Amino acid sequence: MVTTVEGMPRRQASRVILLDPAQRIFLIESGDPANPNGTPWWEIPGGGMDPGESSAHCAARELWEEGGFGEVSVGPVIATQHVQFTFAGMFFDQDEVIHIATTEQTEIAPPQGLEFFEAMAFKGSRWWTVDEVLASSERFLPPRLQELVARLVNEGIPEEPFDITP
Repeated sequence: MVTTVEGMPRRQASRVILLDPAQRIFLIESGDPANPNGTPWWEIPGGGMDPGESSAHCAARELWEEGGFGEVSVGPVIATQHVQFTFAGMFFDQDEVIHIATTEQTEIAPPQGLEFFEAMAFKGSRWWTVDEVLASSERFLPPRLQELVARLVNEGIPEEPFDITP
């Protein structure tokens, strides 16, 4: 069950599964700067949408900021989720859409515009094969990333986004 915090607006966010020509998935390794002894995780790029910004534009902007990807083709929203979490001592209550995107660029550039706490959280990034994601025991965000990837492999891009709320 999802609870909301009284008087706190839900943030709108956009995330993206980025695929290269070999169908590898770009993931970022992060950790919570407020909990340096905590377990790190691997996540798909994304972040909060600016006022008036479309989710596709936000996804492209986040790919530039977090991985230096300038040439991307952002596709449709494939999934949605509502999440609540604490990061860097701040509580987030957000609705997320998850796009699929492709790029011809395989070289990962250093992050181009991380916010202060994002820069503190950043541990690295790399391309993962689908098999690596599906077989891994690493912690992923979104928490149901492996299920989402398996569904994309088995069923292709859905006609309607499906909910992966944990």
